[in-house]
Amino acid sequence: MDLMEAIKGRRSLRKFKTDPVPEEALQKIMEAVRWSPSWANTQCWEVIVVKDPKIKSELATALPKTNPALSSMAEAPVVVVLCGKKGVSGFKKGEAATIKGDWLMFDTGIAMQTLCLTAHSLGLGTVVIGLFDHKKAEEILEMPQNVEVMAMTPLGYPAAEGAAPRRKEMAEFVFYEKYPAK
Repeated sequence: MDLMEAIKGRRSLRKFKTDPVPEEALQKIMEAVRWSPSWANTQCWEVIVVKDPKIKSELATALPKTNPALSSMAEAPVVVVLCGKKGVSGFKKGEAATIKGDWLMFDTGIAMQTLCLTAHSLGLGTVVIGLFDHKKAEEILEMPQNVEVMAMTPLGYPAAEGAAPRRKEMAEFVFYEKYPAK
């Protein structure tokens, strides 16, 4: 699968088969995350791979009942929790290097996209979950103070294919030289 095929074909999937994810596939995904770009190569991400049904069910309780990905947390054979080390990315000599402060959200976002595209290239499905009680998830996973849970994704073989949503035309978001006057 070439890169554009992976980018255009990846979908947010919420229904998974119960088939286990092979360890070799998990290792390929983690290797891809390992090579994700980051601020000054700080690699602020850390990953927790959850296969234990009890912990997956506990993590599901951190999602609001209205989250459409709720059932997939227990249904998928794996839940990947992407974490970020605070005060690392975007910092130089312990001080924020830009007005944007901590870049962990940016760098972990890149890592999550890398994870999702790699999973898709291996025939696996994902859905990035950001709407949940982060503090509750951190308690369940017994996170240290300097590491935050940023996002989670169920991971498994898709039970159904998703349809592509409408995308904006490039003229709606690509501008040249300056932002257009309204």
